[in-house]
Amino acid sequence: MSSTVVSTQQAEIEETMKRIQTHKGVHGFVVMSNDGSFVRSTIDNSTTMSLTGLIRTLSDKAKSCVRDLDPQNDLTFLRIRTKKQEILVAPDKDYLTIVLQANEQH
Repeated sequence: MSSTVVSTQQAEIEETMKRIQTHKGVHGFVVMSNDGSFVRSTIDNSTTMSLTGLIRTLSDKAKSCVRDLDPQNDLTFLRIRTKKQEILVAPDKDYLTIVLQANEQH
């Protein structure tokens, strides 16, 4: 991959992360590549490691479920709401983005 492509991808990631952080209630986020390496995280390392392992597994299962229901379809977004927070998952062809935000009802 050329350095121009990499720097363009990094700039896009930075722009997206800045935009996400301006939303009310956002506690943190993690961006990881599909090979499992971390691109960026604003959450402590221990939480990042456990969160990404669990969410990646859940995301993979959700993708598989969507494909089983309709082979022409694909998972684009997954929202998990708990009593305390929401976990927003955006799988992409190159990255998996996870955002933690306060549950507005809490």
